[in-house]
Amino acid sequence: MPTDYTAATAQECARDEDFWARVAARYEVEPGPINLENGYFGRMTRSVVEDYQRNIADINASNSVYVRYQFDEVDSQLIREQLAAMVEVPTEEIALTRCASESLQALIRNYNALQPGDQVLICDLDYISVQSSMRWLAKSRGAQVIEIQLPHPATYDTLLDCYRAAFERYPRLKLMALTHVTHRTGLVMPVQAIAAMAKAQGIDVILDGAHALGQLEFKLDELGVAFAGYNLQKWIGAPLSLGFIYIAKERLSAIDPDMGDTRYAADDILGRAPYGTPNIPALLSLPRVFDEHQALGGAAIKGARLKYLRDLWVKPIRALAGIEVLTPDDPRLYCGITAFRFTGVADQQPMVKRLLEEYNLFTVVRNGAACGQCIRITPGFTTSAEQIETLVWALQTLSQA
Repeated sequence: MPTDYTAATAQECARDEDFWARVAARYEVEPGPINLENGYFGRMTRSVVEDYQRNIADINASNSVYVRYQFDEVDSQLIREQLAAMVEVPTEEIALTRCASESLQALIRNYNALQPGDQVLICDLDYISVQSSMRWLAKSRGAQVIEIQLPHPATYDTLLDCYRAAFERYPRLKLMALTHVTHRTGLVMPVQAIAAMAKAQGIDVILDGAHALGQLEFKLDELGVAFAGYNLQKWIGAPLSLGFIYIAKERLSAIDPDMGDTRYAADDILGRAPYGTPNIPALLSLPRVFDEHQALGGAAIKGARLKYLRDLWVKPIRALAGIEVLTPDDPRLYCGITAFRFTGVADQQPMVKRLLEEYNLFTVVRNGAACGQCIRITPGFTTSAEQIETLVWALQTLSQA
């Protein structure tokens, strides 16, 4: 395994099947279908599972004695500091949550800068809970919801033009949702450029980073957003369910303490995270998770592998009659997740069933995009090039049926 994680070595590592077979051996994978739906949540390695199980036993034995005196006062803060170091932001700008959705809902419902008559913006590829939360916020504050459809097929320029046009057409926009990696098609949004345009118009951005962390290289404090929610159980390898909320320190006052939480000082981000007894054994597994993620090379190595596997099936399938690949090939606009559809059928669910029953391939249908229903393909760190070849063979065969 190379120790200098340059772009060149990342690409070389992505094609090294022997290396990824050794990585795959770190995971427990039961016999069954080839899983091409790794976007739901990621596997833990065996060592993380062992650590997690040991933590469950320890917390069960020590109960509140350890939690009250050690975890609450010391260990939780150390874990938070490790996470902050990994994502390269100050510790006071993040708080641990149960998932990205929880983080985003907390940011949306506690955003206090919205006035009656203002407008909020969502798009067809935003996550459904983000869409519904933004609609709830607008209704509760007397604001108007603006819904746009992203261009299809998308290009870098048409995406920017779409948001530029929305900003010009709706001058009362105050807040917008933006998704870094769209869960329906895997489209990677040009976050930095869109956020810069939004800032110039005085529009705040709440960023959904659920699928981004761990498979995309980015510096959080350079994206140009003040508010974001992330998952740790997708591409970082943490137990279910863990995530975190990000609020730039200088914008903390724009987010009220969650449900009027008075446990923390007004300038403490911890009060913005929903209250509840956390999954302490899962949290205690995070130091090992972070170590393993970084030892593997982080998003540079993981992301390169996932994009390589994606390209292995997209390139031979792109030109097939009867199949439309929905995600563009511009390297700025895709990651490991990509969606397609069989153009000869309206309902893709029977085709998902055929992929499973006839070719032993587990995939998932995604609905809600303005461009139509699709089948999402998401390889993982146990996926081999040989398994992708099975997908290619299946799609080539089914496209001719």
